[in-house]
Amino acid sequence: MQKLISYPISVIYYLCFGLTLVIFHPIQWVCFNIFGYQAHKKSVDFLNLFLVRCTNIVGTTYKFSNLESIPKNAPIIFVSNHQSMYDIIAMIWFMRDFHCKFVSKKELGKGIPSVSYNLRHGGSALIDRKDPKQAIPEIKKLGDYIEANNRSAVIFPEGTRSKTGQPKAFSQTGLKILCKAAPSAYVVPVSINNSWKMVKFGFFPVGLGNHLTFAIHKPLKVSEFDFADLIEKAEEAVVKGIKF
Repeated sequence: MQKLISYPISVIYYLCFGLTLVIFHPIQWVCFNIFGYQAHKKSVDFLNLFLVRCTNIVGTTYKFSNLESIPKNAPIIFVSNHQSMYDIIAMIWFMRDFHCKFVSKKELGKGIPSVSYNLRHGGSALIDRKDPKQAIPEIKKLGDYIEANNRSAVIFPEGTRSKTGQPKAFSQTGLKILCKAAPSAYVVPVSINNSWKMVKFGFFPVGLGNHLTFAIHKPLKVSEFDFADLIEKAEEAVVKGIKF
């Protein structure tokens, strides 16, 4: 029944969502090319605020817990499970104070209004998962960037989205590169729940009435752990916070 009801609502939702992307694309261009990073960052913040509001059309609500525990004025590496694109929209807006940059597949760097432009120009790392020679220096560059600017990188070590909420095993390579490039960083595990339900029917229609939760766990200072212990603790915290 929910799927049937969702069809007409999803049409309205995607019209609003698509229109938002199209409108903010030239706004981003102007902000970036004329006014610089801070203006572009503000435009991306408000883009994602509007995208979050679009999801309210399909009854989506959000809760972030323990945001206050994230260290200030330090580089941050957010390590999280990944369930849908709605993870990213929410993190950019609700964690906007931390200037989130993403480790993303290079295919998203072209063809999507607003999204592709931000990935190419906003500081994120676009990687080819099949080509380590390309991916490793891109991730290292992101690590150098957050170390120099006290900003944050978001990495999804599962490598792909979970379609059922069931977490996948973490891959170590990307996180290890970030930690080496940003030795003064804190690794902050994040557990995401219910985002997969937005796309449980596929791209269309959208799942209705979902409450997305983002649990922020205790920060782990990179310099205080050997890497094997660090990733074990981060993965344990993330998985423990997932309800599936």
